[in-house]
Amino acid sequence: MPVKYFPALFVLLWATGFIGAGYAMPYAEPFGFMAVRFFIAAAILGVWALASGSPWPNRRGAFHAGVAGCLIHGTYLSGLFWAVHHGLPAGMSALVVGLQPLITTLIAGAVLKEKIEARHWAGLAIGFIGVVMVLWPKFSFDSGGINAVTIGVMFLAVFAISLGTVWQKRFVGQVDVKTGTTVQYLAAGALTGAASLLFETHEVIWSPWLLFAMAWLVLVLSIGAVLLLMVLIREGAVSKVASLFYLVPGTTALMAYFLFGETLNFIQLIGMCITTFGVALATVKGLSFQSFRFARE
Repeated sequence: MPVKYFPALFVLLWATGFIGAGYAMPYAEPFGFMAVRFFIAAAILGVWALASGSPWPNRRGAFHAGVAGCLIHGTYLSGLFWAVHHGLPAGMSALVVGLQPLITTLIAGAVLKEKIEARHWAGLAIGFIGVVMVLWPKFSFDSGGINAVTIGVMFLAVFAISLGTVWQKRFVGQVDVKTGTTVQYLAAGALTGAASLLFETHEVIWSPWLLFAMAWLVLVLSIGAVLLLMVLIREGAVSKVASLFYLVPGTTALMAYFLFGETLNFIQLIGMCITTFGVALATVKGLSFQSFRFARE
């Protein structure tokens, strides 16, 4: 598949993760579930890497891959699942996650010295407004899960994936994608496994939905979507890759509409259009506000 289609495919696959989380969390605790997911993904990728003769990273490369894995997978994903598991409404969690492109852009500008043009900032701001419009119908302050701890965990999770994305670009760009991601999952599995041993009861309610969610999240998300993300980070500017996350809430809302019959109102549809325009403004080379001016007669 041509690389130009990778961003659209990544958004589509990443959006299914929220659907998978909805199926899994009633039946298992977040840290233990994530640890099993990461170790299974590491085993599959490791066998694939050995069969294809992919080069394994040296000690330095493995260390940096492990740090990126603990940030992007271990802290971000387990933090998101933990907050939702403890009652934080999906709308609130998704809105906090919507800050990720802005935070990533700030870190990338400071650490990687990426040039952030005015149109990039405008695109990020417009994209965030669109995300708020898409999520607004699901926004609620009635849940007891909205407290300083769950909100704090969500902000920690978002900062972790933002920092991890920059770390991946800065230190892991030359590492083979398959072997580097295998090391990431091993590190993330060790981190979440330790958290499970310390903080969870290890109670599991076995259900076909739990097994389906595990299979889907491992194969589609941990292998398919994450490998695409690693390639996108390696090939493009971090700020542009991060802006793709703005498209995820709208894509998830469309999936929920078709799969679960959830309604989409006019404000959400307009928000999706605004988000798409904002992402295009931040990512498409040569696009600017001037591109949309009517030609003078």
